[in-house]
Amino acid sequence: MTADKPADVEIGTGRRLLILFSCVLTVALYFTSILVASTVLPQMQGSFSATPDEISWSVTFNILATAIAMPMTGWLVARFGRRTVMVWSTGLFALTMLLCGQAHSVEELVLWRIVQGAAGAPSVPLVQTILLDVFPPRQHRMVLGVYGMGVTLGPIIGPALGGFLAEVANWRWAFYVLFPVGAVAAIGLAASLPADGRKGPAYLSWTGFLLLSLAVGSLQWMLSRGQRLDWFDSLEIQLALIVCVLSFYLFLAHSLTSQRPFLDLRLLLNRNYALGLMLITVFGMLNFTPMVLLPTLMRAHMGFPDMLVGQVVGARGIGGLLGFFAVIFMSRFDPRITIALGFLIQAVAGFGLMQIDLNVTPLELEINGAVQGLATGILVVALTLVAFDGIPREKMPEALAVYHLLRNIGASFFISISVAEVIRSTGVNYAQLSEVISPYNRSMALPWVTGLWEVGTAPSLQRLSGEVTRQSAMIAYINAFGLFTVVSAAAVPLALFLRRPKVAG
Repeated sequence: MTADKPADVEIGTGRRLLILFSCVLTVALYFTSILVASTVLPQMQGSFSATPDEISWSVTFNILATAIAMPMTGWLVARFGRRTVMVWSTGLFALTMLLCGQAHSVEELVLWRIVQGAAGAPSVPLVQTILLDVFPPRQHRMVLGVYGMGVTLGPIIGPALGGFLAEVANWRWAFYVLFPVGAVAAIGLAASLPADGRKGPAYLSWTGFLLLSLAVGSLQWMLSRGQRLDWFDSLEIQLALIVCVLSFYLFLAHSLTSQRPFLDLRLLLNRNYALGLMLITVFGMLNFTPMVLLPTLMRAHMGFPDMLVGQVVGARGIGGLLGFFAVIFMSRFDPRITIALGFLIQAVAGFGLMQIDLNVTPLELEINGAVQGLATGILVVALTLVAFDGIPREKMPEALAVYHLLRNIGASFFISISVAEVIRSTGVNYAQLSEVISPYNRSMALPWVTGLWEVGTAPSLQRLSGEVTRQSAMIAYINAFGLFTVVSAAAVPLALFLRRPKVAG
């Protein structure tokens, strides 16, 4: 495509529609994969005999790989061309779906999920760029509307389908079913995207990239393994901390002294952008954590079937769709108020999760998930509008890279912290509750206190121990949801420190 000819002359209508279909299918597949993996976490945990923190690695390291690889998108496009990057990214992403389904250990699953996150990272920022370049300006509103529908409908349909397949077959089919979708998207992109070559000098500060990757990776490893290894009593955790601190220090030194750093820290002088990075980190922390915690709670301790787990996870997509429509009507208001309202809604949803018990109904959880999705849909647009106000156009790709980097890092870290809190608190609660289960406790001799529970035989004690474990876990999850609520509420006043954008749009 040349600069002197418009896109609608160079590319026919049929070809543009195939590009639109393939791009929307690609980005829908990316977001669906995260929710599908969350839906089948309990089944994968049982299949691999893994602990909750081990199986959560399949989500946290996937998100972390995406965070690290996404800033490389500009270099990849400059080096290989946009068409090549999109086709290979989508094709490899689809192939890893097949490999995840064939994994025989939790380590193998985590490995392919890491590859999957890195492979899919370039597709998310490139899709919108491709659509806006291929379609003429008069059709941009329509194209972005179709794109938004694909982004929201995929996470609605995907978890429900994944839960159904996990129940009637097994969790592997939740990944297998997405492989042909990715293959169709890759073939469509290869057949429709115009050929392009290198866009300019392919430069990437490998020193900054490797230092940042090492710092973030070692911190994630420390958070993921800390609870199991008793934190700083372990030499492994001590070494991970040393590597993290040293790598991050060297990364900061390189960023401040290099003429062409991996990330330009001078962008932080823009107040809205600096606060926007803080808020998008909080947004990432809140966005994925319930999708990791709730499936395990529902399947392991509440006895929900996989199909219901998928419906609860998919309810977030319905709320997200409503949130995107709500943004249309809220665009006339000050976006700072919209952001504060979005985080307030998240806090309300978190407070609702703090009130549940083991007898909660699926409908209550679906409504809560829809409320979380509503907040997400409201926040995405408003945060983007405010955070990039005043950023020069030539700095926009780099600013976007940092923005998405921190969002994914926030999600990965907070999931690890929440899972560690669940494991720690479950053990503490079990020790405290089991203290009162004793034949020397006079209350245990009263039939209206013990009910159907007995302490006289080994089988009855085993059943009672199982119930104590369930109640201990429920308290632990409520503690994690309390952390979620506190973080949501803390972001509300922070949003009010933003400057009102000079240009609305």
